Amino acid sequence: MSKILSNKDNLQILYEDNHIIAINKRAGDIVQGDKTGDKPLSDVVKAYIKDKYNKPGNVYLGVVHRLDRPTTGLVLFAKTSKALPRLNALFVSKDIHKTYWAIVKNQPPKPADTLINWLRKNPKNNKSTAFPKEVKDSKKAILHYETLKQLDNYFLLEVNLETGRHHQIRSQLSNIGCPIKGDLKYGFDRSNKDASIHLHARHITFEHPVKKEPISIIAPLPNDPVWNACN
Repeated sequence: MSKILSNKDNLQILYEDNHIIAINKRAGDIVQGDKTGDKPLSDVVKAYIKDKYNKPGNVYLGVVHRLDRPTTGLVLFAKTSKALPRLNALFVSKDIHKTYWAIVKNQPPKPADTLINWLRKNPKNNKSTAFPKEVKDSKKAILHYETLKQLDNYFLLEVNLETGRHHQIRSQLSNIGCPIKGDLKYGFDRSNKDASIHLHARHITFEHPVKKEPISIIAPLPNDPVWNACN
């Protein structure tokens, strides 16, 4: 499922039924409210549901997972209180499978590999540092990457996570000398004009929490020259 079903008010809806809704997040959008006070994507989705279904009063929407602000791609929300704990349980049991695409400047040491690090988050600068072995306050991080394509100046990687740590993909790829395009925080040499980074939550598969049928959703890539070269 890769077609955008609706693009009302820049809200790119990829999948929707009575219990769940999947959005293709734009760079710069925040999933949940934070100290910036900027309107979060969750509020935009609530307003869409309220308008589309003529709902009186408050609209229920459960945030299942998040994406970093400069990252694009698939975000899943629960539309019912029945679906939310079931989706949360799927994430905990790792029965929801998420695939990311990342564009990096340097060629990885190996075409495909498994990266195992211990990540420690520094809340002062909101950054995670990757260590080769366990250190105080660190958490084990595991990801698998594969090089999908060599572009003119970059490399397209597909990334699958075994763990879900703070800034995990950004930190672990930077640690092998492959910072993501536009990601100044993790060592790329210049920012993207729109403050995005070239990390995209591309694909998600899971069993529907209520209908118990397999769901597979693909998020179309952002429209820019580098991403367009990946299609």
